[in-house]
Amino acid sequence: MRRSITLGLAAATAVAALGLPALATAANAAPASAASHHYGDWDYDGRWGTYWSSNRLAKANGYVDVDYKGKKSNRVHITGKLYDNDYRTYRRGGKCAFVKFRVSYWDGGKNHWSSSYKTYKYCGAGGYKKIDFWRYDVAQVQAQVCQIGQFSNYPVKCGQWRTVYNAYDHHYGYHA
Repeated sequence: MRRSITLGLAAATAVAALGLPALATAANAAPASAASHHYGDWDYDGRWGTYWSSNRLAKANGYVDVDYKGKKSNRVHITGKLYDNDYRTYRRGGKCAFVKFRVSYWDGGKNHWSSSYKTYKYCGAGGYKKIDFWRYDVAQVQAQVCQIGQFSNYPVKCGQWRTVYNAYDHHYGYHA
């Protein structure tokens, strides 16, 4: 009987020596991996548009790619095309296509839009101009498509502001 107790104690010691550190390591590792967040989980890419001017003679569409580096640190890449569908001559009232983008940065809060815009203008019925720009630490991006005179600085026939990216909307994958 003494021999079986000794073997039992030896087996229990072996399990404790080999098994508990393995269990302890797994137990310690689980909370660490659960607590750490991979910012790539918030990355987003997708199509935006087609967005139109109010008279449907200008349109824009494209692609947005958002890469997160931290909770409120990202790089937003907007690409696309701006189309001029106004075949009238300038003498007959023809206008150019125009799109402006506005952004809301993380430090400004929700719907606090920057006062600077990224704009593109294209004059050439039946053709398009490429859109391509970057912004950093952005919570939201919106676009508005308009028409504008060939030599004018004042857009007309603007469509509504439309969402290109919005981190506050769970549809885009970010969870604050």
